[in-house]
Amino acid sequence: MDVRPEVLMIALGAALVTVVPRVLPLVVLARLALPPGLRAWLAWVPIAVLAALTAAELGLQQGELALKWRELVAVLPVLAIAALTRSLIGAVIAGVAAMALLRV
Repeated sequence: MDVRPEVLMIALGAALVTVVPRVLPLVVLARLALPPGLRAWLAWVPIAVLAALTAAELGLQQGELALKWRELVAVLPVLAIAALTRSLIGAVIAGVAAMALLRV
């Protein structure tokens, strides 16, 4: 299988644009001695990201405000797991399990 050079360059460019913004902050922050207050604040970032990703899904339906009760109930264990463990993967697993139980 032959790959045209322009397609390869587009794929490599897309990979670079995707990886650099994710890896660069990790590399820079890993080498810095962050103040304890900033480290404590950064520890809450996964919970904030989770809330931001789910807030629109819970409250909007086709651009209109509409609460989705099944999803709202499923978020409760997710928030509890996220707040207690600050584990994004644990919160995702809790959300998948909650939605599976609610759909049965």
